[in-house]
Amino acid sequence: MSDQIEGGCLCGAVRFVATGEPISVAWCHCQSCRRHSGAPVSVFVAFRHDAYTVTKGEITKFSSSPGRLRGFCARCGSTLTCEGETSPEMHFHIGAFDEAARLKPTRHIFPEERLPWLRLVE
Repeated sequence: MSDQIEGGCLCGAVRFVATGEPISVAWCHCQSCRRHSGAPVSVFVAFRHDAYTVTKGEITKFSSSPGRLRGFCARCGSTLTCEGETSPEMHFHIGAFDEAARLKPTRHIFPEERLPWLRLVE
């Protein structure tokens, strides 16, 4: 992977750039992520807080559960991030990246919450 990867929201009001290799790329099967994204599963790309910069606009955050913040674009509503309030990393929804195909999931989190009808080809 090259040194940088860019992303943003649907309307372009929020843009960001991440530098270096991600910490992880993971499928998340939790119900909270399903509700936030509207999808049966989410894929997150984790970067340390010092490895990304918001280059345009601002990621609006709300507390979705104790200690957990969800980020989105206040203008278009695009789902962008998820993070622990004290976590050293930010998890970006893979769909927010311009070149999402460069980022391949390597693990599953909350597999016990996986929808029983969901079949993934990996």
